[in-house]
Amino acid sequence: MSRRTSRTALDTLRTPGRIPGFLKTASICALIAGLLSPLSQTAAAAEVTAANDYCGNQCSDILPPGQNGNATLAQILLNQAFGTQPAHAADQLGPYANLAKGHTTLTNATINTFFNDASFGVPADQVASTVKPAGRGDVTIVRDKKTGVPHITGTTRYGTEFGAGYAAAEDRLWLMDVFRHVGRGQLTSFAGGDPSNQGLEQQFWRHAPYTEADLQAQIDNAIATNGARGQQALADANAYLAGINAYIDASDSGRYFPGEYVLTGHKDSITNAGSIAHFKITDLVALGSVIGALFGSGGGGEVNNAISLLAAQEKYGAEQGTAVWESFRERNDPEAVMTLHDGKSFPYAVRPEDPQGEALPDPGSVVAEPLVYDRTGSAVGTSATGASTTAARTAVSSARRGMSNALVVSGDHTASGHPVAVFGPQTGYFAPQLLLLQELQGPGISARGASFAGLSMYVELGRGQDYAWSATTSGQDIIDTYAVELCQDDVHYLYRGTCTPMEKVEQKNAWKPTTADGTAAGSYTMRAWRTKYGPVEYRATVGGKKVAYTTLRSSFLHEADSIIGFQMLNDPDHVKGPESFQSAVQHINYTFNWFYADSEHTAYYNSGDNPVRAGGVDAEFPVWAQPAYEWRNWDPTTNTAAYTPASQHPNSIDQDYYISWNNKQAKDYATAPWGNGSVHRGNLLEDRVKKLVQAGGVTRASLTKAMADAALADLRAQDVLPDLLKVVNSSPVTDTTASAAVAKLQTWLAAGGRRTETTAGSKTYADADAIRILDAWWPLLVKAEFEPGLGTALYTAMTNNLPIDETPSAAHGPTGAHAGSAFQYGWWSYVDKDIRAVLGEPVQGALGRKYCGGGALSACRDLLLTTLKEAAGRTAAQVYPGDTLCAAGNQWCADSIVQRTLGGIKHGNISWQNRPTYQQVVEFTSHR
Repeated sequence: MSRRTSRTALDTLRTPGRIPGFLKTASICALIAGLLSPLSQTAAAAEVTAANDYCGNQCSDILPPGQNGNATLAQILLNQAFGTQPAHAADQLGPYANLAKGHTTLTNATINTFFNDASFGVPADQVASTVKPAGRGDVTIVRDKKTGVPHITGTTRYGTEFGAGYAAAEDRLWLMDVFRHVGRGQLTSFAGGDPSNQGLEQQFWRHAPYTEADLQAQIDNAIATNGARGQQALADANAYLAGINAYIDASDSGRYFPGEYVLTGHKDSITNAGSIAHFKITDLVALGSVIGALFGSGGGGEVNNAISLLAAQEKYGAEQGTAVWESFRERNDPEAVMTLHDGKSFPYAVRPEDPQGEALPDPGSVVAEPLVYDRTGSAVGTSATGASTTAARTAVSSARRGMSNALVVSGDHTASGHPVAVFGPQTGYFAPQLLLLQELQGPGISARGASFAGLSMYVELGRGQDYAWSATTSGQDIIDTYAVELCQDDVHYLYRGTCTPMEKVEQKNAWKPTTADGTAAGSYTMRAWRTKYGPVEYRATVGGKKVAYTTLRSSFLHEADSIIGFQMLNDPDHVKGPESFQSAVQHINYTFNWFYADSEHTAYYNSGDNPVRAGGVDAEFPVWAQPAYEWRNWDPTTNTAAYTPASQHPNSIDQDYYISWNNKQAKDYATAPWGNGSVHRGNLLEDRVKKLVQAGGVTRASLTKAMADAALADLRAQDVLPDLLKVVNSSPVTDTTASAAVAKLQTWLAAGGRRTETTAGSKTYADADAIRILDAWWPLLVKAEFEPGLGTALYTAMTNNLPIDETPSAAHGPTGAHAGSAFQYGWWSYVDKDIRAVLGEPVQGALGRKYCGGGALSACRDLLLTTLKEAAGRTAAQVYPGDTLCAAGNQWCADSIVQRTLGGIKHGNISWQNRPTYQQVVEFTSHR
């Protein structure tokens, strides 16, 4: 198979069930047989000692689809042709999926039917293989029979980290290679010209348009500013890289490297010509910039906020328009569910009484900065202006930053007297998964859990000897927009009174021919203009002056800094209780909510470099790029500033319980995303956990059941539909179509308002008609309820800030179809507040006016009935139009979760659950 016929990109692999065209021959079986590699590992009966494990066999975890994320060419061809799965590629997917129906009868004894035993070590009868990577005598990698997870034990620190790198490459080499190229904006050159490759690299490179010098500077700065721990981190990273590269060399010479290298033309399957580039330390920073962009950098969107504010002021006048805008923004909503419910205030980014320095654009002047240029130097795709284009991009990135949950209960309310936690990050569903599992035991390191592939020199989310920790994305605002006044031309700007040239950073991409005759070669260039105040994102005028709007992020040029916090979390000599846990995560500059549990205590801390803003600056809107409005003590050379002290970050020890589903952190912590008000998916956890705590005797099983029940809930049904039906039923419903629809909705609501199968594996929903009706009704009722009062222009601007719907099947929603995560972004809070106001019920943080039917109950009822009748008439095929995976009208399939292929192996879709990807269930029985 030549490189010319191997095609170019992941495009031949992405579509489930699609076999690459060059493989559709009668000789496929012969080809597979000729490619089967002589892989072998040394089996051993030696037991890995469970070092200082205080969990008492009560720690469990799960990470679908499976630990093995590498596949040889032969394995890929078998999977493409016959659906065959390599060992441990999908063995965690079934147990994960089965919890959806199996949770109702869950007991502590059956938890590991749906999770893995996360105890340290491997019992002797469960050892599948033992290897000493590269023949080293100071490290051993033992894999267990059930999951194939590597348990890495080193007698030296170097050996431990070498083993971590070797095992990571064994499990995720191709994925690691993909994402080091994504982080540099080079995926298309690496994997071909497929549009999805281009979209992926463009999204992340826009966020972090770094040069190689920038990547190296991050390493140098992180090491230089962190003393002995910084030096240790550098040594750990270099050992980790040596392990990765040792595996690359071994797999290359043994010809068992991932088959994607052949399919993308980097290796020849017959001659073995070609090479796999060794990893270097700047690759780790490139990988880190992608993870930071996905999950750890909240805020931004100030220009889009300004556009919607101007629309509100145009509609209602300055004073009332501002009040209307603020009511929809819900930046500090009094009805929002909070992680810290003890009443303590943590003011941050609150609205100033007298805003200073605002630089709102002239109406209609905003144009998105071009990113992509063709080979002639012409900008590509730059016709869109204003809110509509940029909001879509903002919504996508925001949604990807917000998919995790946590349930933690103090020992005062558990059956055992020990805290119980069920928590984990939602990192999406991919094949292979972005995360991998591992256990690390060595000098100064003792942990088991999940880490991002390519960054697994430490466990990032998991458990230590007598404690466990996890995170949810917090999304607080660490990104601000500055209006830099242009001078001389469009690439010079005023910096503290001096006309200064912008820095042009470019990344060129070119890919090989995609057809046999070699005519489909392509190329394009990404270009970013950087200023002292960050990269340019938009152009506009303000008061007639030409400006560039730039985006300044506190973690820009500092993605590597967080390595110190993760190092501390893995160090048993550092984390010995809740206070030392908090001191560790304070070193993580990504915006995360961190949760902790040991046998005696629970704790919470909100991390991130929160900049200290100048007095009077409103973080919601662009401000002038002038010294008076800069972050305090800001140094543009290093992008460092004064940051709020740890005591001002929401934090707590031993609250009765904690819940988090990307909801508001604490009172007056006014950085929540749009729509974080009276109805938020965090309520689904709050209601269930609060009830358990009030009853007492919480167990691992009961807390897991609460999580799983919330994971099947339709938020609209449980928290908004009851009030909608109050309005509809305020008078008898005489229309037969509407009456039948109401009856179906009421029956579904009485059954719990969940989206769940009739029986396990049926692929058919109970109350399917009611679910279809609500899915069809919601967008109709929202538009009918709000557009007449807001007017089309303002309604459109507001929907650009916040999409109206994010059901599991809402392909138009921020997370897209088949992504699992749902009900984070939508107008549920707005509808709830408005309908309650129309009903005459008390509303805190009301919208300022009534919208449904102009505020009249009878008119609101007529509006709801009209749209309900229309929704009831929509067929399943209209509501669920189908895609490459699902036939039109297949409701279950439309909701289902798909492991999105990032390599050659595909998996079947599973029933929808709104839960973390990686998840732990823990209850420690003792403490050091």
